[in-house]
Amino acid sequence: MKICIRNGRVIDPASGLDAVQDVYIAAGKVVALGAAPADFHANCEVDATGLVVAPGLVDLSVRLREPGFEYMATLESEMHAAAVGGITSLACPPDTDPPLDEPGLVEMLKFRAKNSPGPRVYPVGALTWKLKGERLTEMAELSEAGCVAFSQADAPMVDTMVLLRAMEYAYTFGFPLWLRPQDYHLAKDGVVHDGIVSARYGLPAIPVPAETVALQTILLLVRETRARVHLCRLSSRAGVEMVRRAKADGLPVTCDVGIHHVHLSELDTADFNAHCHLVPPLRSQRDRDALRAALEDGTIDCICSDHAPVDANAKEKPFQEAEAGATGVELLLPLTLKWAAERGLGLADALDRVTRRPAAILGVDAGRIGVGRPADLCIFDPAASWTVSGKTLASLGKNSPYLGMEMPGRVRYTVIDGHLDYRSNHA
Repeated sequence: MKICIRNGRVIDPASGLDAVQDVYIAAGKVVALGAAPADFHANCEVDATGLVVAPGLVDLSVRLREPGFEYMATLESEMHAAAVGGITSLACPPDTDPPLDEPGLVEMLKFRAKNSPGPRVYPVGALTWKLKGERLTEMAELSEAGCVAFSQADAPMVDTMVLLRAMEYAYTFGFPLWLRPQDYHLAKDGVVHDGIVSARYGLPAIPVPAETVALQTILLLVRETRARVHLCRLSSRAGVEMVRRAKADGLPVTCDVGIHHVHLSELDTADFNAHCHLVPPLRSQRDRDALRAALEDGTIDCICSDHAPVDANAKEKPFQEAEAGATGVELLLPLTLKWAAERGLGLADALDRVTRRPAAILGVDAGRIGVGRPADLCIFDPAASWTVSGKTLASLGKNSPYLGMEMPGRVRYTVIDGHLDYRSNHA
């Protein structure tokens, strides 16, 4: 298909491009910017007047809920929701049922994803068998099957010797590890931050040291092995400072933050809203402000949606018993724009955190607009707004802390591999 996108404001954070010009697409690639190539005849024209033409968003944590959790959501539904959110590439964690610990499971997931409309899917393989933290998986075989990294997701890694061996092996073969720092014993049974809300209402708490103790262990082992580690979902000011020092020391680490933690704090859990029951927990306002600042100064590399669709029954329980997680793919762009506006940052800076930077961590050719590059684009109206509700969310998971709130920015078109994958009814 040949597509011409006319009169849009093209923003590519990677190259610094920010200009109103036409984009020409053929055979899955961007073939020209500005002037049309010779003998180019479009099958489809998109009028992007007043819209921003950005690289497709790259999301480092999207739970597609298959295999094993189809009662929460399906691969098809969540890939569609991701496309509605302007996401063109995503990584899915290995905590499915069964976990992604065998090549056959990874190949099946990739096959299904490739033959379904929606973003490019990059599986993250299980670091240990059944995510039990006891025995390493066959990482080389999983890599050949299509895994881009290895992780425990939210499952604990109690045995530090296993973690050390994993880092040694990963360094030898150049495999990246994605680790979420949380000490199992310090976090056990906790549901909220150890702060004013837990003290006032007597909810089981997860203290900041649950993050920093685990983070210190990971960083010491990185220093020893030089393994490449991506730290997932930082949540505390103390954790940010540790990563800042580690980067200053030249350790090969990167990190991300979940979009909900950029805007919310423990105070949002005070009314026992189960939609705010997240992992890691929402922490103090001071922690949240530190995350926002670290995202701005580059200590935190990028933002992810941490998309975790949950069925209504699992959320309609007392806070302590409710399933943790929130839907996020359709909110990644609006909440990123909201953060940038509140910090006084421009569109290019905002988009950089959800395009080029996560693509570099993922190690894929995405998150950029340029001649010869894949035609993965997010075309959105920065002036439009919409209200979050069960009806406006395409995800089967309606579990959002932002229900009833107005969001800035609305995706009008999503182009994936040169195909118009999503077109808004409001376009």
